[in-house]
Amino acid sequence: MSVARRLLLALSTNRWLRERATRTPFVRRSVSAFMPGERLEDAMAAASVQEARGVNTIFTKLGENLTRVEDAEEVTRHYLDVLDRVQGAGLRAQISVKPTQLGLDLDKELCFRNLQRLVDRAGERDNFVWIDMEGSPYVDPTLDLFRRTRARSPRIGVALQAYLYRTKDDVESLVPLGAAIRLVKGAYLEPASIAYPKKSDVDENFYALSCRLLAGDARAAGGLLHMATHDPVLVDRLTAFIDAQAVPTSAYEFAMLYGIQRPLQQRLVASGRPLRVLVAYGEYWFAWYMRRLAERPANVWFVVKNVFR
Repeated sequence: MSVARRLLLALSTNRWLRERATRTPFVRRSVSAFMPGERLEDAMAAASVQEARGVNTIFTKLGENLTRVEDAEEVTRHYLDVLDRVQGAGLRAQISVKPTQLGLDLDKELCFRNLQRLVDRAGERDNFVWIDMEGSPYVDPTLDLFRRTRARSPRIGVALQAYLYRTKDDVESLVPLGAAIRLVKGAYLEPASIAYPKKSDVDENFYALSCRLLAGDARAAGGLLHMATHDPVLVDRLTAFIDAQAVPTSAYEFAMLYGIQRPLQQRLVASGRPLRVLVAYGEYWFAWYMRRLAERPANVWFVVKNVFR
């Protein structure tokens, strides 16, 4: 892992820096490169613009590791409202939630019940819920939540992180379920004993896992793959594999973040590739923002250019 990435990830959990940075005009302006605003209305407006360009959306409200039952209830009610408002606006937008937003740190069964409320509402609104993946200690409880929910409803998907060694085995366990998987590279500070420290190894694992999840048996089981990467080289390798294997567009989507690699996003859409862009919003954006910078430290330069453009 590069020194820059390690530093950015360490700073993402620094309370002193968070309190000061979130009040700094420069930082607040730079955040706009990654998120259109702090309100749901801002996110919905951005989604409407994206859809006019042929891009679908995932909404996520920022925040994690909630410490009060009342807060988990508030987040659950918020997402229930989001699903209602998405249908009312006619948007092609899904939602992505962190288990710790729904109370996982407080009570696993409370979290499970809150998740079921969201999935049930998604079923009523012909929509879909993604479970985001957090740090490595949460992988097993998150996969347990997913499996229990998937047994009740197909309207649920889960994120897996390509930088973890274990993800290959997790993929094999989920393929027979016909699981919907959002494959990401991973954005938490993890030890080399459980995660690939080198970016090149993470990229290779991401490619190998994507190919596995697009294989014939995975497609026959009903699987869906979201490939979350902004790397043009990796995107080109994946599109070449997809074309060589004649993978139908119903089996995959490319996934990116709002504001990142817009020319690449446009190229994918122009070539007929399905693309879904995650639009984040909310007040608790600092840790998320720092992790976005850490995923690719060159993003720091991207932010600086956008601020002073």
